[in-house]
Amino acid sequence: QVRMVESGGGRVQSGDSLRLSCTGPGRTFSTYSMAWFRQVPGKERDFVAAISWNGESTKYADSVKGRFTISRDNVKNTVYLQMNNLKPEDTAVYKCAQNMGGWGASARYQSWGQGTQVTVSS
Repeated sequence: QVRMVESGGGRVQSGDSLRLSCTGPGRTFSTYSMAWFRQVPGKERDFVAAISWNGESTKYADSVKGRFTISRDNVKNTVYLQMNNLKPEDTAVYKCAQNMGGWGASARYQSWGQGTQVTVSS
């Protein structure tokens, strides 16, 4: 099964920035909308941001609007999540996935990666 590979996480302080990357194999990568989610142990996975196959449409969770930016480079088969002004509540494992139908938080997703840990200290 195809899986995404996330990278770019780390330990930062409040107000810092990080850029996460999500890379997928295959020539069909550019045909899928993609999304980022995050999860804290013991809690449900939360939607963070989504981007259409061509990058023209995006959607964000209210908690990250104005701070996070999702983008993609289909030549590199990569989706990015630029995270600015990070807060301790952003601490989570961040995962990306391919959209299989629908849009945003309620869409169906597949090809989940292992995730990358982001830890923000105050």
